[in-house]
Amino acid sequence: MEGKRTRELTVVLLLLFWGMATAAWAQRSAVEETEVEVNGISRKGQRIMIQLDSKVVEKAWATFLKEKSGGVVKGPSILPTAKAQAGKGIYAVEKAQLDSISRNPLRIVSKVEAGEKGTLLWWSLDMGNAYLGKKETPREWTNGAAILQQFARNLYKQDIQTQIHDAEKVVVNTQAKADLVVREANEIQTRITKNQQRKLELEAALSATAKELEQLQKDVQNNLKQQETNKKELENMRHAVEIVKAKMDKID
Repeated sequence: MEGKRTRELTVVLLLLFWGMATAAWAQRSAVEETEVEVNGISRKGQRIMIQLDSKVVEKAWATFLKEKSGGVVKGPSILPTAKAQAGKGIYAVEKAQLDSISRNPLRIVSKVEAGEKGTLLWWSLDMGNAYLGKKETPREWTNGAAILQQFARNLYKQDIQTQIHDAEKVVVNTQAKADLVVREANEIQTRITKNQQRKLELEAALSATAKELEQLQKDVQNNLKQQETNKKELENMRHAVEIVKAKMDKID
């Protein structure tokens, strides 16, 4: 029981640590304005650092673009006619619709690449009449940053859910092993109890056998005494008969 409580406490502490770490990561997920060169063209856009594996981030980002992303982030969506193209972490979407930024179709150019401290996710939004910029389009820039931050938060949440699932599997497997040990201990105790009972039965049988042997030995001695007594009685009877015969002879 103590071991089980210790394992459960360990898992809880790990989950709390992961939760606090995720919250800290999310708070540090600041969006910065930066220029990135894509296919030989330098574009100004927004960039966010996500402290997760680049493969995980890229896969989620591609899904976000291809599946409209409405189920993950409220508000923005990509039109069904939008086409996404990828190459070396670069994703471009034509005729995308992000209602929180613009009601007009957008052109999205984005790039996902691994960095020293995590994964860098960058995108540039061409709104037709202007590019997304912190000074040029402040409202749209804020909404775009919110989309990236929410995307990062959702990834952190998914990562925590995965870790929770893994931790729960560890708990289940550990509990199964602990239960097996307990069952083995119970089986051993059962065998010990049966062995002790069998020992008592054998000891009782051995004691009864010893008493029986002792009684048989006494019976043998009594039998020998009885034989001796019977022998003496027989001799006495024979002697008596001889006396009677002698008296009979005198009568003649």
